[in-house]
Amino acid sequence: MIKEYKTDELTIIWQPEKCTHAGVCVYQLPKVYNVNERPWCKPQNATTEELIAQIKLCPSGALTYKLNK
Repeated sequence: MIKEYKTDELTIIWQPEKCTHAGVCVYQLPKVYNVNERPWCKPQNATTEELIAQIKLCPSGALTYKLNK
């Protein structure tokens, strides 16, 4: 099941079935991605630029994004 997390500018799309749990998201932006909290993804805790840069590093492609325009 695909999950979406939104800010005014960006929607993060997470595909858990693709996730290899490499932890790149958690290490890059711990203020956004915290597996011990619900929701685990809080995109409002980073800038759009920071989110895009981190999403591009996702090794499995489980995280993608779209701009809300």
